[in-house]
Amino acid sequence: MALIAIIDDDIDILDASSLVLKSKGHDIVTATNTTDGYKIVKERKPNLIILDVMMEEPDDGFYLAQKFRKDGIKIPILMYTSVSKAIGMEFDKSEIVPVDDFVEKPISPEELVEKVENLLHLKEVK
Repeated sequence: MALIAIIDDDIDILDASSLVLKSKGHDIVTATNTTDGYKIVKERKPNLIILDVMMEEPDDGFYLAQKFRKDGIKIPILMYTSVSKAIGMEFDKSEIVPVDDFVEKPISPEELVEKVENLLHLKEVK
């Protein structure tokens, strides 16, 4: 199927997301910080990136998404967020937040699979 990079500092989220996506036949690579996340994306060139907003810093996910786009990496990005629940802010796709879709944590396995399949299909269409 597809190679998916999951970048999140929460080991439980990494494990749960990996388990769900592996059960659907996807290969998974993971990182727990922006430095390792950038490295695995550059080296492995996954079909999809799942990226958490808040890691070591509250805006690490935004920073990394911007860095990917600035460096010409056009791989679809699904961003995990709990920010809107925590601080009451809503985010939308834009140049400031250059991602393809958002999902609020916690995410159900069914919603994760649906979002991933939609983004992988979108990539195939382009």
